[in-house]
Amino acid sequence: MIYIHLDGHKYNYDVLELIKLFFFNEDIQFLYNKTLVSNQGLLIESILYKENDKLNAAAKIFKAQSCISSITINDIDSIDIKENNLNKKKKIAVKKTIFRALSTVTDIKVPWGILTGIRPTKIVHELYDKGYDRNTVFYVLTNEYLLNSEKANLIIKITDRERKFLYSLDENRFSLYIGIPFCPTRCLYCSFPANSLEKWGNFVEEYTDKLIYEIEKVSRFLINKKLNTVYIGGGTPTAIPVKNLNKIIKKLYKVFNVDEFLELTVEAGRPDTINKDMLYMLKENKVHRLSINPQTMNEKTLSIIGRKHNPKDIIKAFDMAKNIGFNSINMDLIIGLPEESNKDVIRTMEEIMKLEPDNLTIHTMAVKRASKLKETIEYYSLAEQKSIEEMLNTTKKYAEKMGLEPYYMYRQKQILGNFENVGYSKEGKECVYNMAIMEEKETIIALGAGGVSKFFYPTENRLERVPNVKNLINYIDRIDEMIKRKVKFLKTC
Repeated sequence: MIYIHLDGHKYNYDVLELIKLFFFNEDIQFLYNKTLVSNQGLLIESILYKENDKLNAAAKIFKAQSCISSITINDIDSIDIKENNLNKKKKIAVKKTIFRALSTVTDIKVPWGILTGIRPTKIVHELYDKGYDRNTVFYVLTNEYLLNSEKANLIIKITDRERKFLYSLDENRFSLYIGIPFCPTRCLYCSFPANSLEKWGNFVEEYTDKLIYEIEKVSRFLINKKLNTVYIGGGTPTAIPVKNLNKIIKKLYKVFNVDEFLELTVEAGRPDTINKDMLYMLKENKVHRLSINPQTMNEKTLSIIGRKHNPKDIIKAFDMAKNIGFNSINMDLIIGLPEESNKDVIRTMEEIMKLEPDNLTIHTMAVKRASKLKETIEYYSLAEQKSIEEMLNTTKKYAEKMGLEPYYMYRQKQILGNFENVGYSKEGKECVYNMAIMEEKETIIALGAGGVSKFFYPTENRLERVPNVKNLINYIDRIDEMIKRKVKFLKTC
């Protein structure tokens, strides 16, 4: 058991998220009155206090009632984040002292330092926007946020690549997300809206009609806006019949009155949903980018995670898409899948290298609360931090061999080993939507069950989130409410 006592501040959430990085899957409890804990527990005390008119921060770690680590920052105003924000400096000071104290008593590496959010590149964008150069940004990341140099260089490199696609900012530009919440089966690790066709397939027709209705109604309030990119995700969009997906895409072209989108991506993630009829329909609808997601090329692992296809099916689907003429194909992989080792990752990467995809997205396994894995985690062997790091280094080396460079990244809560997800691509094959949704520098209108619209106000650097309900039946029954939620913001944009 890990106990936390805060004195002089109420940064409960930030402290908890940081401590979770060091103690994955451990029970953590706040003590609101300072008390002695059992000899079996670890007590983390975080203090914010004034001394000689200066605000200081301290962290102490106790075990068996003895202090085993103590770190102090004198005068938190000396924290140099290139921003005169006292509350932010206080929070950073609290996290830095805890981070350094825990680093002396555990063997856990936390390569992203005190950053617990999913978009660390945001800090780099904001510093660049203020006019700071690359060297200053690197200093702030490594000295104040405590990133290791490899991660600091990674997000600087990615941010440099992103900016030519995201800037200049335009309040009239938006991207569109279309959610298709159906899959052949639900994968072990999945936390997305994904309703198995076996159980929910009889709702596909009604869902298609309601989604088209939402597209039509919302589009009326976007006439004076510029549509940038479209991403059709889920679920697995290609799990539904060809005629349904064709109907949805045709409606997009009709109501947005464009001959061709800058970028239209369709998630065809499950190879067992890909056939010639589906691919020809997508090609005829000018789909620019296709995502075929094996997750692994190891048959045993595919069975464990609930996939009904094998590696040969993945290769067949990829070759079919190439032969039909898709010239931008992404493949997703997950590092840290149950029972996998670096040898399995090498085997996967060897097979992927033969296919030569244009994009490669490397996800590190995250144990999400809404997944089956979270409920049954004790039955599986998951890789330790050192193994995850080795696997990620393997994927990085193979990406370099294939001429793929990192172009976007994000992190997740409960991600194994405290690492990250990185998208790699060939030059000119970047997914603009991925950058837009991660950096939150553009309005995203999300339609369909589980979609979250994000209204961006560039002059205020402000974002308003407007979610649709996740539940399939609730979405169908409450479609007019979902439309009204967005229209309220569209009228003021």
